[in-house]
Amino acid sequence: MNIYGNSSSVKIGVFYDGNFFLHASNYYNYVHAQRKRLSITGLHNFIKNRVSFEHGIEPKKCHIVEAHYFRGRINAAEASQRGSQLYNDRVFDDILMSEGIHAHYLPLRNLLGRKEERGIDVWLSLEVYELTLKGRLDMIVLIVSDTDYVPLVRKLNTLGLDIMLLSWEFEYYNDEGVRMVTKTSHDLLQLATHPVYMQDVIDKGLEEGDPVIMDLFVSNDVRSGSDDERTKERGEILSIKNGFGFIKFPNNNLFFHYQDVLGDFNELVPGQMVEFTVEKNAMKQDVAKNVKKIDSDIESDFDRLSNTF
Repeated sequence: MNIYGNSSSVKIGVFYDGNFFLHASNYYNYVHAQRKRLSITGLHNFIKNRVSFEHGIEPKKCHIVEAHYFRGRINAAEASQRGSQLYNDRVFDDILMSEGIHAHYLPLRNLLGRKEERGIDVWLSLEVYELTLKGRLDMIVLIVSDTDYVPLVRKLNTLGLDIMLLSWEFEYYNDEGVRMVTKTSHDLLQLATHPVYMQDVIDKGLEEGDPVIMDLFVSNDVRSGSDDERTKERGEILSIKNGFGFIKFPNNNLFFHYQDVLGDFNELVPGQMVEFTVEKNAMKQDVAKNVKKIDSDIESDFDRLSNTF
């Protein structure tokens, strides 16, 4: 039903809980058969098409006029100890800027030895409510999952705002290889004007070859690392899991995370030779950083040279 009239355009505001979106993207990149990350450009195109479908208006009349991304982030000193983390953060910031998304970061806080976000849900809610009161938005699109956002959605409902909630239910593995399960709050789904169960929409769209759904994914990015003065080691991959792996190395095998791979993590397999540097993590343990696959032709040249000495 078109509630905006034939000539009216729809002003859309998109608001990301960055931690939730990252987990969803990691799920599709490391767990789902698609093995690709979510594309923000593709997601915004999907949102405009979905709003168009829900209200019976042309997609060209659906405009994302506000987009905001909220997330807790570690400080620069900690990021510098995580291989390519600083570079990855900067690349993602470039992506956000290219899409006109305003990034909002708060420092992650230590709570009983764990890094946790504090205040992101409040900040996101305040930003949404302020923009709503200014009359700048016709529809709010929330990419969130926590029950903490229920008061916001209830308040928006009293103001008569259209609320689209993009929800996911998925499994993923954290940095320590622990299996985690994420679900969108049932209360949020009940309160949203237009709940969208993304895992079902995506799986169906991929099966049918829907171009809008296909465009929700980007090709796996390849990061190239610069040479440095740290000693580069070589070793054999012992095992690969969802987002992490182990390399054979004396005296203890070395853990590595997908963010510390120079190239495509999905191309690594057990038994493969890789090049890496040995560094300390936050717990002062030796881990592998700057992990890079050794091409077969380079490896053969290395073996030939080794045999001449």
